[in-house]
Amino acid sequence: MAKKRSNSGTQGGSSRRGGPKRERPGSGRRKSCPYCKDKIEQADYKDVETLKRFVSDRGKIRSRRITGACRRHQSQIARAVKRAREIALLPYAAEAQREDGPRGRGRDRDRDRD
Repeated sequence: MAKKRSNSGTQGGSSRRGGPKRERPGSGRRKSCPYCKDKIEQADYKDVETLKRFVSDRGKIRSRRITGACRRHQSQIARAVKRAREIALLPYAAEAQREDGPRGRGRDRDRDRD
């Protein structure tokens, strides 16, 4: 006869993720929107220093989950970053890095092409 599994307090089928609810890292209070906190109505594309906080080092616009911006201001930030890129106040992407990382070490690309 097959061995029965004990369900720790759950009724019905077994759950792989079941068990006592654990506190997950990152769960807790949401960050408050920096624009709402400072009572700024509109994100300005000319304010490059503020917009740099919302762009990653690779040039990607950070998500609301990371920045803590509200939905309204996040869409304004995205629009402002795109406008600032258009008139060359912000770069579209980061500058190219040398390939001295773990994958590029010890290889000479020019030599491999021969």
